[in-house]
Order: sequence, then C-alpha cells, then structure tokens
Amino acid sequence: MRVANKSIYDSIRFQLGNITDELAKANEVVSTTKRINHLSDDPVGLNQVLNIKSYLSNIDQLNRNISMGKSWLVSGESALTSVENLLADTKALCVQMASATVGSDQRSSAALNVQNILDEIVSLANTQINGRYIFAGTDTGDTPFDSNGTYSGNNHALTIKTGKDATVEVGNDGEAVFKSTGNDIFQTLTDLVAALQANDIGVIQAAITNLDNHSNHIQSKISDMGSKMLRMEMKQNILQDVRLANTERMSNLEDADIADAIMVLKAKEVAYQAALTASSRVLKVSLVDYV
Repeated sequence: MRVANKSIYDSIRFQLGNITDELAKANEVVSTTKRINHLSDDPVGLNQVLNIKSYLSNIDQLNRNISMGKSWLVSGESALTSVENLLADTKALCVQMASATVGSDQRSSAALNVQNILDEIVSLANTQINGRYIFAGTDTGDTPFDSNGTYSGNNHALTIKTGKDATVEVGNDGEAVFKSTGNDIFQTLTDLVAALQANDIGVIQAAITNLDNHSNHIQSKISDMGSKMLRMEMKQNILQDVRLANTERMSNLEDADIADAIMVLKAKEVAYQAALTASSRVLKVSLVDYV
C-alpha cells in the first residue's frame, strides 16, 4: 500500500520535533548544571527544592539579625567599658580630694575634671550605631539622654530574632543601665561637682561608695553583654552547620552529574544528526513519485 507523502512528512516532522526537544533539554541541563529546570522535570523534587530555598532564606535572615545584634553588643560593651574606666578615674580623684591636705582651689579644679567626665559619660550613654541609639530602649531614633542626664527613651530593650521562638536583647533600657533605682550615675557626678566646688569633704567621701556601686552595676551589664555575645556566636555556628547541610541536600536534589549530562547531550546530538540525514533521504522527491 502506498503511503501518502504528507503522512510520511508529518511522521518525520513529529519524530524530529521529539528529538529536537530532547536535545534542547539535554543542552539546558549542561548549560545550567541543574537536573531540575522546570516543574515537569521532577514535580516532587522541585517542591522539596523550593521548601529548602525558603528555609535557607530564613536562615540567612537570622544570620543578618545576629550580625546586627553582635555589632550592637560590641558597641554597647565598648561604651560601658569606657564608662567603667571613667568611674574608676573619678573614684581615684575622689580619694585624692577627700584628703584633708587638699585645698579648696584644688577641689575647684577637680570639679572641672568631674564635669568633663560627666559630659563624656552622657555622650557614651548616647552611643549610636548606624544612626540608632543603643541605650534608648526601642525608641532608637531619638537621643535618649540630654546634657543633664535626663532620660527620654523607653523601658523596652530592643530585641532581635535568633530562631523561630527565640529572641535576644541587644539594645538597652538606658534608664536601667545609668539611672536604676538608687544608682543614678549622673546624679552622683552632678552632686560630686557641687561638693567639690563647695569644698564639702563629707559628700566627696560619700561619693566614693556610690561610685563603687555604679562600677559594680556597669560591670554586671558588661558581663551580661558578653554572655549574650557568646550565645549568639553559638547560634550562628549552629545556623552555619544547618545551612551547609541543607545546601548539600538541595544540591543532591537539583544538581546534574555534568559528566553524565555531557554524554547524554552528545548522544542526543548524534541522534539528531542521524535523524536529519535519514529524513533528508526519505523526503527526496523524484519524477517517479508523480508517475
């Protein structure tokens, strides 16, 4: 039975189309190095890959949070360490000024030093990182302390998310740090300035105990920041391990074996060329076809 030329043509075109699609797919696998490029390649595998990518995105966000939190803690620790050193200097000055051998002129001069220390501690209490105040509670956009040490922030420490249900305080309630009950650093220094100017040895001696209390309080805050830093570094290490494991799992799901992919591509190219050669021979039309 004679087969119509159109039927032969349609069959050849269909076969060439299939081989062309397979060649294009093999070429895409080699060029992207991915086994899964479309939903039709592996619906179940693609769904798993998308879930892993979403999870990795969450891990990246947590890592960004932790990096920000660590920079806040470092800045806070540095500021409070400077405050502690200034308090130690002030205490040493008080011990000297409390001596009966010191005159009023020397105490008046020392008052200027203490005022400078007070101004410096106010400046440290207004420490910023990237334009945000770290001792202002969550009200990080406004200056928390005025020149007299009056606090205008809030009493809610800024927190960051370090896990699904885990947060860490990285900012500070400035009032709890510098003006906690019975432990107002600014008031102690202000009173000390006045006592030095008034040549009041009794108040100067009392300031020594207050300065010790302030130092102990600041040291506890520094220690707390150090503990939080260690906690976040441990969390960051865990997240890095989890990210590595999930990245490897995603790679196993979607990455192609390049050696095998190249062999498949070469085979498809050979098949395609052979199909073209065979088709060109079949589709040759001579005058006999029309007799």
